[in-house]
Amino acid sequence: MEITRVFYVVVAIFLFCIWRILNWVWFKPKKMEKFLRDQGLKGSPYRFMYGDLKEMARMTSEAKSKPMNLTHDIAPRVLPFFHQSRTTFGKNCFTWIGTKPILHVYEPSMIRELLTNYNKFQKPRGGNPLTKLLVRGLLDAEGDRWVKHRKIIKPTFQMEKLKFMVPAFYTSCKEMIEKWENELNTKSSCEVDVWPYLQTFTSDVISRTAFGSSFVEGRKIFELQREQSQLIGKALSSVYIPGSSFLPTKNNKRMKEIHQQVRGLIMSIINKRVVAMKVGETFHDDLLGILLDSNDKEIEQQGNKIYGLSIDEVIEECKLFYFAGQETTGNMLVWTMILLGQHLEWQTHAREEVLHLFGNKNPDIDGLSHLKVMNMIFNEVLRLYSPIVQLRRLIHEETKLGNLTLPAGTFVQLNSLILHHDKDMWGEDVHEFKPERFSEGISKVTKGQAAYVPFGGGPRICIGQNFALLEAKMALAMILQHFSFELSPSYSHAPHTMLTLQPQFGAHLILHNLSHIVV
Repeated sequence: MEITRVFYVVVAIFLFCIWRILNWVWFKPKKMEKFLRDQGLKGSPYRFMYGDLKEMARMTSEAKSKPMNLTHDIAPRVLPFFHQSRTTFGKNCFTWIGTKPILHVYEPSMIRELLTNYNKFQKPRGGNPLTKLLVRGLLDAEGDRWVKHRKIIKPTFQMEKLKFMVPAFYTSCKEMIEKWENELNTKSSCEVDVWPYLQTFTSDVISRTAFGSSFVEGRKIFELQREQSQLIGKALSSVYIPGSSFLPTKNNKRMKEIHQQVRGLIMSIINKRVVAMKVGETFHDDLLGILLDSNDKEIEQQGNKIYGLSIDEVIEECKLFYFAGQETTGNMLVWTMILLGQHLEWQTHAREEVLHLFGNKNPDIDGLSHLKVMNMIFNEVLRLYSPIVQLRRLIHEETKLGNLTLPAGTFVQLNSLILHHDKDMWGEDVHEFKPERFSEGISKVTKGQAAYVPFGGGPRICIGQNFALLEAKMALAMILQHFSFELSPSYSHAPHTMLTLQPQFGAHLILHNLSHIVV
């Protein structure tokens, strides 16, 4: 009798587990699909367990297999599956990532609602936990934790603080320019792949501005974070099977090793800084010093350590400095040089403006704020070649978005690259490089709509955008003072994403030395 009872219990548990698995991989997704279609939405049919992941991987692999023609219509190569879905199913369609639907939104009113209401539409959690090893901090925080982090970090990126970092921008850029001049040597021109140089430049800047005198240690952190981002990119391209992050695979082990190494290096720098601050030293010219000072003031004002950031949270914010600071600016600069190497008339306009303001003198923060032509150029580059090509949010309970009702567990995705190439918003010349469209500012050309989001939008707009733009202006101004450049015949146009938008085969330009020019 006892054995029979145990048998029935085991069978019941077994059947319950089977039901849970079937519900996860089939019944629930099909129910969600019907719910979305009943509201008039079009989209791809749900495919068992993988959804559209296999087709996404196939199309992406095919797109990356060869360069494209020299055109700014890059969405079919960068986001081939999502571009095809937009073309096939129209705006506000849905696709599948594994067992979860993704609603793609392109209507400005819905985009504004998505970006503004950050409590309803949150950063996705779950998935492969190894992705958290790259960066967390403010980027990953939600609710009250996000409010606390944002409040403490905000002073770090205020313009009056950033002016102390301009010398670091200048020093790092001067080193890059000297390397290019050595490449030229006695020649008047030569071919250079500027992409690795720009990556080194932006990593040097963030190392200097984040850690000041600990610049060499900062460089090592960057090298490790860059390797980590490549490994994370691989992890994100496949379906995550719960528990697989604990398997001792080569990639898993290496990601965990890097995480520990980076944590140890940053911890060492922080400990030395804390000791120095206790004996009265002040640090107002690097991000770590400003962050620690802001954190101490918040704890002092509130009278309790729980209102400040823990050491682990400070470490995560330092890792975020690296990822966001290096990736965004480096990508913006490389695409700017590629575009100005193709559209030489705009390169000339920008150089004339720089020489008018600075001559051959070092650019200063006041002059950089008056670079109107350069502002227009950067705005257009960020429209055509957004560093972050998509933003994804997850809803945890049934939620209204516009006139739609979305079931819990739905992803909502804004494909910013496709949005920035939308003819309905930007006109028939949407794929042309025309900086003059921004001559009267961003709000004028977008008519105040949420249609231009290179740094995100709403309360969670990128906190470091002033830092990125100031650094990019300094770099481009100094480059224009020293060189003219054009696309090399060996340049292969191949934008692709490695977490951010990058040139797959480098950025080969012909540099011409302008050091003989006297202003």
